[in-house]
Amino acid sequence: MSAMASRSRTLFLVPYALWIALFVVIPVLLVLYYSFFDIEGAFTFDNYKKFFTPVYLRMAASSVWYAFLITLFSLLIAYPAAFLLTKTKHKQLWLLLIILPTWINLLLKAYAFLGIFGTYGTVNSFLEFVGIGAKQILFTDFSFIFVAVYIFIPFMILPIYNALEELPSNLVDASRDLGASGWQTFRRVIFPLTLNGVSAGCQAVFIPSLSLFMITRLITGNRVITLGTAIEQHFLVTQDWGMGATIAVFLILVMAVIMVIGGRRERVR
Repeated sequence: MSAMASRSRTLFLVPYALWIALFVVIPVLLVLYYSFFDIEGAFTFDNYKKFFTPVYLRMAASSVWYAFLITLFSLLIAYPAAFLLTKTKHKQLWLLLIILPTWINLLLKAYAFLGIFGTYGTVNSFLEFVGIGAKQILFTDFSFIFVAVYIFIPFMILPIYNALEELPSNLVDASRDLGASGWQTFRRVIFPLTLNGVSAGCQAVFIPSLSLFMITRLITGNRVITLGTAIEQHFLVTQDWGMGATIAVFLILVMAVIMVIGGRRERVR
């Protein structure tokens, strides 16, 4: 009986293994392979040497900085929102409304913000109505971070909400019975016990934020340059696939390190 169960589990794992091989392992190996060739197709290690020049290092630092800001603002908004969500009625309806924007194509949402933040858009029309006057909102760091936070915030809210829902209410009640204030209860009981949700949300936002390129082109007019933008330019404009693949290799390594660190902290907790 156990042998049959073992064979059944192995059989069920086959589709998963094929999926991982076709859409994860093979693409990563192809990216690694192309990173060792220059624009003329000759084998070289120069792409890796070029990556450690000041231009690309500044680009990497800029990518990490913007990803950090996007993750930070998403967390600052998402945690109170998730906390309030656990206290409201009709939670499933509110969750649906939070998830609903993720069903809309990213390109459509970016174009929508072009109209909202444009010179004659909704925001500037309101500013002129209240007497402040039109402002340059598009092609700024503010517009880039605002749109990115809007796009990624559902992925921060959902894991935090799940962690808060799983939090035993008797622990919160015990803290208050022992004389802790609301802030002390949050700081010493609620937040530490929901760090798994915070960690999952931060990973879900920070990792894709590192490789943004469509928003940087549409919302900031390429004034914000990230590693994702550089990959797009090398593959689609300069046709230097080797350099684009090299940048992608480093992004994959950074993402893997973040996931490993997050997994280890989760196991320790």
